[in-house]
Amino acid sequence: MMIKKGAEAHLLLSHVFGRRVVVKERKPKLYRIKELDDSLRRQRVIREARLLHSAKRAGVPAPTVYLVDLESASIIMDYIDGRTLSDLIKEGGLPREELVRLLREVGELIGRLHREGIVHGDLTTSNMIVSNGKIFFIDFGLGDFSRNVEDLGVDLHLMKRAMESSHYDVFEEGFNAVLQGYRDAFEGANEVIDKMWEIERRGRYWER
Repeated sequence: MMIKKGAEAHLLLSHVFGRRVVVKERKPKLYRIKELDDSLRRQRVIREARLLHSAKRAGVPAPTVYLVDLESASIIMDYIDGRTLSDLIKEGGLPREELVRLLREVGELIGRLHREGIVHGDLTTSNMIVSNGKIFFIDFGLGDFSRNVEDLGVDLHLMKRAMESSHYDVFEEGFNAVLQGYRDAFEGANEVIDKMWEIERRGRYWER
């Protein structure tokens, strides 16, 4: 069953030995030379699987990868049963204390990723699933490995922009909670946060 059709990949719900799994298939790009396209899709599937594995080792809940199929450029991984953090916030049913707790935990998890040199690449609350009280990070398809402060700052800036646009009504308190958790988990946090604000200023300059 199709869960989601994206520009880069399709997500399908399937079953393996009675267990629900997600099959993520990277779709061919017809405008690219086939040999180049096949190579790029395989590389990106391998990288995403490594990122998921590394995130779990860093203490960040993420889907377990069961199989990487290079022929079809696909990953078979855990299906995380829960609600996206985006939906929970938009519905407005979370008590203030619970919202702050969850967003502080998000910051801690981002800090753990960055501490290990993992860039998620698409930090939005739509890519965070709350399941049995835990927050799982999903969709590392745009991620990479980097300890460069600029790359980490861009990652954090993406989270800020996503919260500003999707959760403007709770943005100020919510993003402050994210930054608090981030500082708690990552000793290099202040340098990255400074870089995030620098990136923000750059963007405002170019928008003039």
